[in-house]
Amino acid sequence: MADFAQTEIERRLTLYQVFLKLYEHHSGLLDEILQLENLYQPSLKRVKTYYVNGIVDTAAVYLMTNLCDNQTQSLRQPQQIWTIGRGRSSGICVPDSYMSRRHAAIQHIEEEGFYLIDFNSTNGSFVNEQRAVEPIKLKDGDRIRLGSLSFSFFVEDKCRVLPTVAIELLMQLMNRKSDSKAEILTYPRDRPKILIDSPNDNLEIFRNSGLADKIDHWYENFSSEQKSEILDRLFSRQKPYNPS
Repeated sequence: MADFAQTEIERRLTLYQVFLKLYEHHSGLLDEILQLENLYQPSLKRVKTYYVNGIVDTAAVYLMTNLCDNQTQSLRQPQQIWTIGRGRSSGICVPDSYMSRRHAAIQHIEEEGFYLIDFNSTNGSFVNEQRAVEPIKLKDGDRIRLGSLSFSFFVEDKCRVLPTVAIELLMQLMNRKSDSKAEILTYPRDRPKILIDSPNDNLEIFRNSGLADKIDHWYENFSSEQKSEILDRLFSRQKPYNPS
């Protein structure tokens, strides 16, 4: 019995040592396993996903991240160097005991991109499980580990202007009920339909009806033809007036 107990202790100790090595070198993998586990067990508290998003805008270069105070923040830095560590002097302060006071930094270099730089930290900095002995250029979707903290890095250096929304969809938005359901964007049933002959009259009646106040923030961006078409479709949906 004593030999069996000794063998069991040695087995568990070996498993514990394997786990420590796995966590030390592949903590990001452990986080992913926990996230997958939570997908199938909704009752468990989900692991929070951390990220850093590098944004290159025509006006400025900045980071957007939720590492600070569990809130999404935009961080601008005039030298384009964002320091990370558990010290309060760090631009991104993370209360992680496995992280050095001045652990690492993310730096943006013009016409090159973002780099991760390690400040000779005790536990090191890793990009996709590769230790950052020298500055490592970051790519979209890289996985970064600092101390026991793992997060994803994304790069946003391209902006697209989407096409305008179809008038049919805009009409659906105009006819939706308000949240309070106190007003609807249609005429009452007992109100006669107003016959309109010209687009200018359409615009005048539209403004007087009170609808303009609801969509004033986007209505003025339309051309005269779009405004006329919207009004024609709006009033064509009303039931024709029957005096009998």
